[in-house]
Amino acid sequence: MIEELLPESVVVVEAHRDDPLWDAPLFPEEEPLVERAVTKRRREFAAVRGCARRAMEKLGVPAQPVVSGERGAPVWPAGLIGSMTHCDGYCAAVLARASDLLSLGIDAEPHGPLPEGVGKTVCLPTESVRLARLAARRPDVHWDRILFSAKESVYKAWFPLTRTWLDFSEADITLHPGPDGTAHGTLRAELLVPGPQVAGRRLQVFDGRWAVHDGLVATSVVVPHG
Repeated sequence: MIEELLPESVVVVEAHRDDPLWDAPLFPEEEPLVERAVTKRRREFAAVRGCARRAMEKLGVPAQPVVSGERGAPVWPAGLIGSMTHCDGYCAAVLARASDLLSLGIDAEPHGPLPEGVGKTVCLPTESVRLARLAARRPDVHWDRILFSAKESVYKAWFPLTRTWLDFSEADITLHPGPDGTAHGTLRAELLVPGPQVAGRRLQVFDGRWAVHDGLVATSVVVPHG
């Protein structure tokens, strides 16, 4: 599902609960990160890293441990950028060469309403108005969950460029449904704080895509060079 949201330069590896990757072994360097985790969390942690290692191999890079760096962000091999996501029964990792893209972020969520009260934390007033309009057109789609996922993807693309936190309230996201009425489309995030400075230009807008399929929401954000 996530593969359709990303350019061809990105390698995507996904796994569902019945995939052998769900029992992928951990590298010794990764073991301390989940030594106190419950079994479910440990399996998801291992599975998504199994996906990441398979993606490395597809790019011709030897499989390596994926440890957590600052604020829990994954540390990728030199010359690569990437992102990972997991939710109940599903995980995915995406990798690309740093020479092809500046940054990217992905997120997957169950396609259901956000828990009570979370929407008020996530949504700006402008976003709430737009979500209400979308819900009037497609009440079967959980737009609040798509917005939440989009903000997660925006943050994952933002952090490697800035090494700073980005609050939910600091990006105003517009979701655009596809013209055919199906549950997929594009997204645009306008940063409400100074964006990253890259090659002499300041990035104030991140663009991405979203889709709903088989009970899951998936979002992606890609930051190109230039």
